[in-house]
Amino acid sequence: MKDQELRTKAGDTEKITINLGPVDLGQIDLLVQEGFYSNRTDLIRTAIRNQLSAHNDVIRQAVTRKSLVLGLQHFSRTDLEAIKRTGDKLQIQVLGLVSIGNDVTPELALETIDGITVLGALHASPAVKAALAGRIR
Repeated sequence: MKDQELRTKAGDTEKITINLGPVDLGQIDLLVQEGFYSNRTDLIRTAIRNQLSAHNDVIRQAVTRKSLVLGLQHFSRTDLEAIKRTGDKLQIQVLGLVSIGNDVTPELALETIDGITVLGALHASPAVKAALAGRIR
């Protein structure tokens, strides 16, 4: 799956905040005013994607080396109950989005998830996030 497809399928976005000096900000506004970009966000998003594309080989190698799942990984209550029955515990390692179902209880999460490494975003109920706080890296 291509990077653009992963961004589109994940659908959700995360807000980030950056600080820029007045000269950089002025240059961005000038490019927007001249019609190169529709707004500041469009320029910043394009610049980030260009940098990620320039470093794509390094990213792919690191994903492989660290055994990361690339993209979206969802765990439902049914998934975790099946893991619980086997007596195993999960080591979740994702570059992208980890999603834990809203019907997953904190107790079930603690019984089945040994650790979470996520480079991106973790979507779970506040109670599950609080329960797993010591296991999230």
